[in-house]
Amino acid sequence: MSDERVTLHPAESNLSYVESLLDANDLPSRDVRSKPDCFYVGDAGGKPIGVGGIERYGPDGLLRSVVVESESRGKGLGTALCDALETEAQSEGIDTLYLLTTTAREFFADRGYEEIERTDPPATIQQTTEFDDLCPSTAVCMKKSL
Repeated sequence: MSDERVTLHPAESNLSYVESLLDANDLPSRDVRSKPDCFYVGDAGGKPIGVGGIERYGPDGLLRSVVVESESRGKGLGTALCDALETEAQSEGIDTLYLLTTTAREFFADRGYEEIERTDPPATIQQTTEFDDLCPSTAVCMKKSL
């Protein structure tokens, strides 16, 4: 485990990094440039270790595209990145986070996210590009109250 904290930085000036890391991990990147203010680069010790996004819809938010660099895995930095993203979401007034995942159900379940039906989130979340277009219908939907 790493004792390093992850610091978030707006990704607007580093969108190429976001896109390349998402692409390398088979995560949707097609809408990164149309929503640059939703994405963050996480760093630990001054080095970028991953990315994540938060789309806000009133008191609800969509946590998306969370991934860490392959060499940063297994050190607790993914957990630290999620902690930072959840703290950011709370500071933005988000009470509930939703997400879709095809590969990280257990990771998010361990973080307190519960599996729900894809039809359960509010319409504002269901109408996002992530829900409507980018993620396959087989993706697991989860939510967490912050």
